[in-house]
Amino acid sequence: MRPEILFSLFKPVITLKGIGPRIALFIGKLSGANVIDLCWHLPNGIIDRRYAPTISEAQAGVIATLTVRVLTHRKPANRRMPYKVICEDDTGRIELVFFHAHEDFLRKNLPEGEIRVVSGKLEHFGNGLQITHPDHMGTLEEIDRLKTVEAVYPLTAGLTLKTLSKAVAGALEQLPQLPEWIDPSLVAREKWAPWRPALLAVHNPQSEEGLLPNTSVRRRLAYDELLANQLALAIMRREMRKIRGRSYTGRGALTLAITKHLAFELTQAQKSALSEIAADMSSENRMLRLLQGDVGSGKTVVALLAMAAAIESDAQAVLMAPTEVLARQHMATILPLAEKVGLKVVILTGRDKGKTRRETLAKLASGDAHIAIGTHALFQEDIVFKDLGMAVIDEQHRFGVHQRLQLAAKGVGVDVLVMTATPIPRTLTLTAYGDMDVSRLMEKPAGRKPVDTRVLPLERMADVISAIGRSLRAKAKVFWICPLVEESEKIDLAAAEDRHQQLVQIFGDQVGLIHGRMKAPEKDAAMAAFRDGDSKVLVATTVIEVGVDVPDATVLIIEHAERFGLAQLHQLRGRIGRSDQTSTCLLLYAQPLGETAKARLKIMRESDDGFRIAEEDLKLRGAGELLGTRQSGLPEFRLADMAVHGDLLAIARDDATLFLHHDPQLESDRGQAIRTLLYLFSCDSAVRNLRSG
Repeated sequence: MRPEILFSLFKPVITLKGIGPRIALFIGKLSGANVIDLCWHLPNGIIDRRYAPTISEAQAGVIATLTVRVLTHRKPANRRMPYKVICEDDTGRIELVFFHAHEDFLRKNLPEGEIRVVSGKLEHFGNGLQITHPDHMGTLEEIDRLKTVEAVYPLTAGLTLKTLSKAVAGALEQLPQLPEWIDPSLVAREKWAPWRPALLAVHNPQSEEGLLPNTSVRRRLAYDELLANQLALAIMRREMRKIRGRSYTGRGALTLAITKHLAFELTQAQKSALSEIAADMSSENRMLRLLQGDVGSGKTVVALLAMAAAIESDAQAVLMAPTEVLARQHMATILPLAEKVGLKVVILTGRDKGKTRRETLAKLASGDAHIAIGTHALFQEDIVFKDLGMAVIDEQHRFGVHQRLQLAAKGVGVDVLVMTATPIPRTLTLTAYGDMDVSRLMEKPAGRKPVDTRVLPLERMADVISAIGRSLRAKAKVFWICPLVEESEKIDLAAAEDRHQQLVQIFGDQVGLIHGRMKAPEKDAAMAAFRDGDSKVLVATTVIEVGVDVPDATVLIIEHAERFGLAQLHQLRGRIGRSDQTSTCLLLYAQPLGETAKARLKIMRESDDGFRIAEEDLKLRGAGELLGTRQSGLPEFRLADMAVHGDLLAIARDDATLFLHHDPQLESDRGQAIRTLLYLFSCDSAVRNLRSG
């Protein structure tokens, strides 16, 4: 149960004064549905209203707060013309200008002959000064309230700053006094304010410096969030470890047989990852291991050999992927090897219905199927295994931790291997996978050549199309990735369809198309046509980002490369360079290039080391963007920025480990305060785990 002291913070925003259903909907989309979400929505700018000159001293182009006498209202004869209110002080005159004005409202707030305080941006107009639509109008008694520094918040369509600021102020009024959960010696060393004053201070910056992530109050709040994250992961890890695993002690005949059928020698990195996995599987504790491998480093083979070790001890294994394209890709890689050693593999995705689905479920329940490969469909309640012993989850970041647990619950003491092709900086690995041991595949299989990456302006499109013609005559296959248009799948799609039509006019029916809105059979058909050589150019949206394997595709063109994050550019580039042929990646950009985009493209040209690229991405974009986007899928922090607060993560991890060692059930006074912290950051499942064990 969430502690009563937090009830006010977890009420819906609609309970705040002045927030109706429409505004609540906009706030929900922007920051979240509850009062606490507004508290976490931090300002990203300020408006300084402390400049209070006389009219003759006032400078155009800045925000000023003026004390004036209202002289006269000038109502226009035509509604399209502006309504003007003429004001003065002892040094000069100024016009306040309003479009689509309500006369009653203006006469009530700016009565003729009265002294009023107005605040807004000063502009030159003709020979005089004016303020169009002042931000604030008030009486002389309100001057101290108006002549202040105002926080500016990120907005969304449908919300004005005034409305959102009022909602945030209402949310902050709900803040309770909470007991201190941070180690007192750390609070003293860092000279940190308590939680409530720190949060109020963050929302009340008095200068541009007050917005920076390394201020004392921001570091304090970042630490709160990181401590909650590390405590939750440590509790989850401990509870998962309590569940006895099963000890696999097969002689490895099956893994050896599969290895003999491989067309290549395992890399040293693959061998050491397999020995770490084997050690986990032979111990009586459950395996919880993350296998991090750069694109093309051979994770799927490692997963298959790990699953074979479980199958040799009469258990079943499952491999789950986030998309149907990726699940079928794994099926295509694993099935030929599995068949050679007598293993039966089934696939289950949302598309499988009726008789096919029933037959697949029967094979899993009877144990006839050794390996199941699939998507989210594998979570469904009616899916029963005879004896599930190993779960492999690919691209874990597309699934939540609870889904990992859900899948593992379909067997007893199931070993879990999580794979990701998204190279993650070390600091971030702790925040996302702190409950797991980590193996890294740092090498690519022998014989693969580095990709020749070039950067070109979009103005050279004609040269690019000519180069494609030459590549096709040389029997190459080409991926053409269309631009990422933020938050709009429709525009993504339009861009892809337009480019497809243009290329069809030049290269005819050699050009295929694949995008996220196609039905699964259409996507499969487009991929199969490209793989089999019926089409030679595949125009795609980012649906092909992960796991698509067409070894003879050797050219990749990414349009508007400046719109993509580094991690995603690296993922996309991983679609080529998968054979011993020379591959070329062309990154096309629109002029002029911003500094960050320029740095990003430079790194892509210089390096194909995914881990270096991930570290650079963190520096360039900051974790705010790196963590929350669909491009990398790590936990989204509201207050911590891993590019700035990485040092705090190590402290939080050590503190969490040490404290849970001394007070495993969080029963001391500080333990109780930590429970409140976990609920505050919605880590409820960690607290529930304490008692359920």
